[in-house]
Amino acid sequence: MAETRQPGSSARRRPPTPERPPTSGRQPGPERPPTPGRPPGPECAAGHEASPVPDILAPQLRVVFCGINPGRRSEAAGAHFANPRNDFWRLLHAAGFTPHLLSPQEQDTLPSFGIGITNAAGRATRGSSDLRGADFAGSAERLARLADGLRPRAIGFVGKEAYRGPFRERPEHGLQERRLGDTLLFVLPSTSPANAAVSWDDRLHWFRALRGLVP
Repeated sequence: MAETRQPGSSARRRPPTPERPPTSGRQPGPERPPTPGRPPGPECAAGHEASPVPDILAPQLRVVFCGINPGRRSEAAGAHFANPRNDFWRLLHAAGFTPHLLSPQEQDTLPSFGIGITNAAGRATRGSSDLRGADFAGSAERLARLADGLRPRAIGFVGKEAYRGPFRERPEHGLQERRLGDTLLFVLPSTSPANAAVSWDDRLHWFRALRGLVP
Protein backbone atom coordinates (compact mmCIF):
# COMPACT_ATOMS: atom_id res chain seq x y z
CA MET A 1 0.00 0.00 0.00
CA ALA A 2 1.48 3.40 -0.94
CA GLU A 3 2.33 5.71 1.95
CA THR A 4 1.26 9.39 1.91
CA ARG A 5 3.83 11.77 3.28
CA GLN A 6 2.62 14.14 6.00
CA PRO A 7 3.87 17.73 6.17
CA GLY A 8 6.93 18.05 8.34
CA SER A 9 10.46 19.34 8.48
CA SER A 10 11.59 17.18 5.53
CA ALA A 11 8.70 18.51 3.42
CA ARG A 12 10.03 22.11 3.80
CA ARG A 13 13.27 21.09 2.12
CA ARG A 14 11.80 18.85 -0.63
CA PRO A 15 8.03 19.24 -1.07
CA PRO A 16 6.23 16.38 -2.79
CA THR A 17 5.79 16.77 -6.52
CA PRO A 18 2.14 16.18 -7.48
CA GLU A 19 2.95 15.25 -11.09
CA ARG A 20 5.21 12.30 -10.16
CA PRO A 21 3.62 9.36 -8.33
CA PRO A 22 5.55 7.94 -5.39
CA THR A 23 7.96 5.20 -6.49
CA SER A 24 8.15 3.42 -3.15
CA GLY A 25 4.48 2.43 -2.95
CA ARG A 26 3.22 -1.06 -3.76
CA GLN A 27 0.23 -1.58 -6.00
CA PRO A 28 -2.28 -4.38 -5.39
CA GLY A 29 -1.55 -7.67 -7.15
CA PRO A 30 1.66 -9.64 -7.71
CA GLU A 31 4.88 -7.83 -7.01
CA ARG A 32 6.43 -9.06 -10.26
CA PRO A 33 5.07 -11.10 -13.16
CA PRO A 34 5.82 -14.82 -13.25
CA THR A 35 9.08 -15.76 -14.91
CA PRO A 36 8.36 -17.24 -18.34
CA GLY A 37 9.59 -20.73 -19.08
CA ARG A 38 9.01 -24.21 -17.73
CA PRO A 39 6.82 -24.59 -14.68
CA PRO A 40 8.30 -26.61 -11.82
CA GLY A 41 7.41 -30.29 -11.67
CA PRO A 42 4.52 -31.30 -9.42
CA GLU A 43 6.89 -32.42 -6.68
CA CYS A 44 9.39 -29.56 -6.90
CA ALA A 45 9.10 -29.64 -3.15
CA ALA A 46 10.45 -28.02 -0.05
CA GLY A 47 14.20 -27.61 -0.16
CA HIS A 48 14.25 -27.04 -3.91
CA GLU A 49 12.80 -23.53 -4.10
CA ALA A 50 16.32 -22.12 -4.53
CA SER A 51 17.27 -24.49 -7.36
CA PRO A 52 17.99 -22.72 -10.66
CA VAL A 53 17.01 -25.87 -12.58
CA PRO A 54 13.40 -27.10 -12.33
CA ASP A 55 12.55 -30.71 -11.62
CA ILE A 56 11.21 -32.68 -14.59
CA LEU A 57 8.57 -34.92 -13.03
CA ALA A 58 5.23 -36.58 -13.71
CA PRO A 59 3.20 -39.40 -12.14
CA GLN A 60 4.11 -43.06 -12.63
CA LEU A 61 7.37 -42.66 -14.54
CA ARG A 62 9.65 -45.61 -15.23
CA VAL A 63 12.59 -43.89 -13.57
CA VAL A 64 13.49 -40.57 -11.99
CA PHE A 65 17.20 -39.79 -12.30
CA CYS A 66 18.56 -37.94 -9.28
CA GLY A 67 21.75 -35.95 -9.73
CA ILE A 68 23.70 -34.55 -6.81
CA ASN A 69 23.12 -30.82 -7.56
CA PRO A 70 23.20 -28.39 -10.49
CA GLY A 71 26.61 -27.30 -11.74
CA ARG A 72 27.37 -23.83 -13.07
CA ARG A 73 26.71 -24.85 -16.70
CA SER A 74 23.30 -26.20 -15.72
CA GLU A 75 22.58 -23.09 -13.68
CA ALA A 76 23.33 -20.87 -16.67
CA ALA A 77 21.33 -23.03 -19.09
CA GLY A 78 18.43 -23.81 -16.75
CA ALA A 79 18.84 -27.44 -17.82
CA HIS A 80 20.05 -30.64 -16.17
CA PHE A 81 23.46 -32.10 -17.09
CA ALA A 82 24.16 -29.15 -19.42
CA ASN A 83 27.96 -29.49 -19.47
CA PRO A 84 28.70 -30.81 -23.00
CA ARG A 85 31.40 -33.07 -21.53
CA ASN A 86 28.89 -34.77 -19.23
CA ASP A 87 27.92 -38.19 -20.61
CA PHE A 88 24.42 -38.32 -19.12
CA TRP A 89 22.42 -37.67 -22.30
CA ARG A 90 24.64 -39.94 -24.41
CA LEU A 91 24.33 -42.78 -21.88
CA LEU A 92 20.57 -42.29 -21.69
CA HIS A 93 20.31 -42.93 -25.42
CA ALA A 94 22.96 -45.68 -25.59
CA ALA A 95 21.23 -47.64 -22.82
CA GLY A 96 17.88 -47.48 -24.62
CA PHE A 97 16.03 -45.02 -22.37
CA THR A 98 15.44 -42.63 -25.28
CA PRO A 99 14.96 -43.47 -28.97
CA HIS A 100 17.38 -40.76 -30.05
CA LEU A 101 20.02 -38.54 -28.49
CA LEU A 102 18.44 -35.62 -26.67
CA SER A 103 20.05 -32.29 -25.87
CA PRO A 104 19.68 -30.75 -22.39
CA GLN A 105 17.30 -28.17 -23.90
CA GLU A 106 14.93 -31.04 -24.79
CA GLN A 107 14.60 -32.17 -21.19
CA ASP A 108 10.89 -31.31 -21.09
CA THR A 109 10.23 -34.22 -23.48
CA LEU A 110 11.59 -36.78 -20.99
CA PRO A 111 8.26 -37.64 -19.32
CA SER A 112 6.97 -38.81 -22.71
CA PHE A 113 9.66 -41.52 -22.48
CA GLY A 114 8.77 -42.36 -18.87
CA ILE A 115 11.74 -40.44 -17.44
CA GLY A 116 12.13 -37.62 -14.90
CA ILE A 117 15.03 -35.73 -13.33
CA THR A 118 15.59 -34.15 -9.93
CA ASN A 119 18.59 -33.37 -7.71
CA ALA A 120 19.53 -34.37 -4.19
CA ALA A 121 20.53 -30.78 -3.39
CA GLY A 122 19.11 -27.69 -5.05
CA ARG A 123 22.00 -25.23 -4.62
CA ALA A 124 24.20 -24.75 -7.68
CA THR A 125 27.95 -24.97 -7.10
CA ARG A 126 31.10 -25.09 -9.16
CA GLY A 127 31.66 -28.68 -8.05
CA SER A 128 29.93 -31.17 -5.78
CA SER A 129 32.83 -30.89 -3.31
CA ASP A 130 31.53 -27.41 -2.48
CA LEU A 131 28.34 -28.86 -0.99
CA ARG A 132 27.82 -29.09 2.76
CA GLY A 133 25.71 -31.42 4.86
CA ALA A 134 23.11 -28.67 5.30
CA ASP A 135 22.49 -28.68 1.55
CA PHE A 136 20.92 -32.14 1.93
CA ALA A 137 18.66 -31.24 4.85
CA GLY A 138 15.22 -32.70 4.17
CA SER A 139 16.38 -34.37 0.96
CA ALA A 140 15.57 -37.95 2.04
CA GLU A 141 12.12 -36.86 3.16
CA ARG A 142 11.52 -35.02 -0.12
CA LEU A 143 12.47 -38.10 -2.13
CA ALA A 144 10.16 -40.19 0.03
CA ARG A 145 7.30 -37.78 -0.72
CA LEU A 146 8.18 -37.91 -4.40
CA ALA A 147 8.08 -41.72 -4.37
CA ASP A 148 4.81 -41.80 -2.45
CA GLY A 149 3.08 -39.15 -4.54
CA LEU A 150 4.35 -39.90 -8.06
CA ARG A 151 5.16 -43.63 -7.72
CA PRO A 152 8.06 -44.01 -10.16
CA ARG A 153 9.27 -47.58 -10.57
CA ALA A 154 12.82 -46.54 -9.65
CA ILE A 155 15.00 -43.62 -8.66
CA GLY A 156 18.41 -43.79 -10.34
CA PHE A 157 21.06 -41.85 -8.42
CA VAL A 158 23.64 -40.46 -10.83
CA GLY A 159 26.74 -40.97 -8.70
CA LYS A 160 27.32 -42.45 -5.27
CA GLU A 161 27.35 -39.02 -3.64
CA ALA A 162 23.86 -38.28 -4.96
CA TYR A 163 22.67 -41.22 -2.83
CA ARG A 164 25.00 -40.69 0.11
CA GLY A 165 23.96 -37.04 0.59
CA PRO A 166 20.30 -37.74 1.41
CA PHE A 167 20.69 -41.11 3.17
CA ARG A 168 24.02 -40.65 4.95
CA GLU A 169 25.30 -44.08 3.92
CA ARG A 170 27.93 -45.13 1.40
CA PRO A 171 26.44 -47.29 -1.39
CA GLU A 172 27.84 -49.57 -4.04
CA HIS A 173 26.74 -49.33 -7.65
CA GLY A 174 23.54 -51.14 -8.51
CA LEU A 175 20.25 -51.95 -6.81
CA GLN A 176 20.06 -50.97 -3.13
CA GLU A 177 18.38 -52.87 -0.30
CA ARG A 178 16.64 -49.66 0.76
CA ARG A 179 13.37 -48.83 -0.97
CA LEU A 180 10.99 -45.89 -0.76
CA GLY A 181 7.65 -47.66 -0.66
CA ASP A 182 7.47 -49.65 -3.88
CA THR A 183 10.11 -47.49 -5.59
CA LEU A 184 13.47 -49.17 -6.25
CA LEU A 185 16.67 -47.26 -5.54
CA PHE A 186 19.57 -47.79 -7.94
CA VAL A 187 23.02 -46.17 -7.86
CA LEU A 188 24.79 -45.39 -11.14
CA PRO A 189 28.30 -44.09 -11.72
CA SER A 190 28.59 -40.34 -11.94
CA THR A 191 28.44 -39.12 -15.54
CA SER A 192 30.52 -36.04 -14.76
CA PRO A 193 33.79 -35.49 -16.66
CA ALA A 194 35.41 -35.35 -13.22
CA ASN A 195 34.68 -39.09 -12.88
CA ALA A 196 37.15 -40.06 -15.61
CA ALA A 197 38.36 -43.05 -13.57
CA VAL A 198 35.18 -44.92 -14.54
CA SER A 199 35.18 -45.88 -18.21
CA TRP A 200 32.38 -45.34 -20.69
CA ASP A 201 31.83 -49.12 -20.87
CA ASP A 202 31.44 -49.38 -17.10
CA ARG A 203 29.00 -46.48 -17.01
CA LEU A 204 26.99 -47.96 -19.86
CA HIS A 205 26.90 -51.34 -18.08
CA TRP A 206 25.13 -49.81 -15.07
CA PHE A 207 22.77 -47.68 -17.15
CA ARG A 208 21.76 -50.81 -19.07
CA ALA A 209 21.32 -52.72 -15.80
CA LEU A 210 18.88 -50.07 -14.60
CA ARG A 211 17.13 -50.10 -17.97
CA GLY A 212 16.59 -53.83 -17.55
CA LEU A 213 14.78 -53.23 -14.23
CA VAL A 214 12.34 -50.67 -15.67
CA PRO A 215 11.30 -51.94 -19.14
